[in-house]
Amino acid sequence: MSRQALLEIRNLSIAFPSRAGTVHAVNGVSWSVNSGETLAILGESGSGKSVSASAVLDLIDTPPAVIAGGEILYRGRDLLKASRDERRAINGRKISMIFQDPLAALNPVYPVGWQIAETLRVHGVDRQTAQARVIDLLSKVGIDEPERRARQYPHQFSGGQRQRIMIASAIALEPDLLIADEPTSALDVTVQAQVLTLLKTIQAENGMGMVLITHDLSVVEKVADRVVVMQEGRVVEAGPAETIMNSPAHPYTRRLLDAMPGRHGFATGIAADKGRTVLEVEGVSRIYGVLPGKASEAGPAAIRAVDDASFVLRSGETLGIVGESGSGKSTLARMLLGLDRPTFGTIRFDGKDLNGMTASETFRVRRRMQFVFQDPTASLNPRMTIGQILSEPWAIHSDVLERKEWRGRAIELLERVGLRADHIDRHPHQFSGGQRQRIAIARALALKPEVVVCDEAVSALDVSVQAQVIELLKQLRSDFGLSYIFIAHDLALVRDFATDVLVMYRGRIVEHGKTEDVYTNPSHDYTKQLLSASMAHLPNAA
Repeated sequence: MSRQALLEIRNLSIAFPSRAGTVHAVNGVSWSVNSGETLAILGESGSGKSVSASAVLDLIDTPPAVIAGGEILYRGRDLLKASRDERRAINGRKISMIFQDPLAALNPVYPVGWQIAETLRVHGVDRQTAQARVIDLLSKVGIDEPERRARQYPHQFSGGQRQRIMIASAIALEPDLLIADEPTSALDVTVQAQVLTLLKTIQAENGMGMVLITHDLSVVEKVADRVVVMQEGRVVEAGPAETIMNSPAHPYTRRLLDAMPGRHGFATGIAADKGRTVLEVEGVSRIYGVLPGKASEAGPAAIRAVDDASFVLRSGETLGIVGESGSGKSTLARMLLGLDRPTFGTIRFDGKDLNGMTASETFRVRRRMQFVFQDPTASLNPRMTIGQILSEPWAIHSDVLERKEWRGRAIELLERVGLRADHIDRHPHQFSGGQRQRIAIARALALKPEVVVCDEAVSALDVSVQAQVIELLKQLRSDFGLSYIFIAHDLALVRDFATDVLVMYRGRIVEHGKTEDVYTNPSHDYTKQLLSASMAHLPNAA
């Protein structure tokens, strides 16, 4: 007789009625996880992964949601038939969850130690015992100086540290089952590896079952024992991780695997000697904590966000900038765009010093360099239609296009990025994440720039949408001769797209060269560490 599953979902169906009709978010889904086992639920946004897992913890509001059928069995007991008090006793103590965005999940007005202790106090642990347990947990998840840092607030920690704090809170009561919803999608590759190692270590210590919800196939390869693949609310394939990853049976699974970055060789672009120099960075540093002109007086508290950076970008090239959070990537991008001034050094665009320009000259240069942000939801005004968003650059640079031509040109841009003309009168919330990022790219192209800076522009997208956006950017590079500065923490993605790569570590450029050369023969230990953490599952990787 087979052992009883720790958690088993049987024929679960969840619907969301609306004026436009009923959305069947989860439709007859079944899966299970055993003690000590890691089950990965894989699929794109909207596939029903998070909805089905959230139902386990009673985190779905009903109404508006309707659980139309099925069972959620914890150790053989149907949670859907349990009372609120019974489920509250299980949630947190027996079944716990790590959410995708730790900054949103942590309360900004309370110290992190207080928040972890709250989990314990709610389930009857006395205050003194809870405080001691908090220090032990913070130490266990790798937070240095736990006594001091327990008194600090979420904004005083890095993204990886906040995720560790969420893990500490989730394992505080040593649950039987941990549900991790995209726990590493926004983390640097080395921090991601550390978090996954931590979760597996905790699992090995107490035999905890783990459900890992993700769209990152590299994470699945590293930690999963079994995999469930979901599409449009249904399970389309399930089985051992090795079988699913190496011999997928369903066309959708094969499509997901094919879209996985880094599996299609190195990016190609124009020969470097054929492109003119567009951007030249020479000896650039940015020091925070000193007054302008007083850099020589920088004390020990001063932060060298960027330290003596030099490189050249030529037309048609894509320069990938990689490194962990805090390495100086985004600070360097801000200086390239004139949003921040270097403490030292020179940035030349088309041979002219950006810092030596007048206000009117800077204004004219700005149209030639555009930016695509990481989060399109935050960068698109929710009150404006797509037509208004795309027309805004022409309103600011009034000499580019006559008003009567705005709508027609906006439609051309939409169609160029794979959207339809009738999308022009919709608002951002009516689009998926991938579609919103296409709109952001269309806006960046409105002024026909020569350089586009992409700061983690595809990191939060599903792998198939990610692949579509990268192909779009490649096609635009070919059609318009664009040059890209492509900032990312995903080295497999950079391998697909960048012709050249620059590695930053603690503000300094530690390696720079052709992508294939750097990836196949890295010289710096930090580059080797990044490649080992990110590319180990790919062919021809260091």
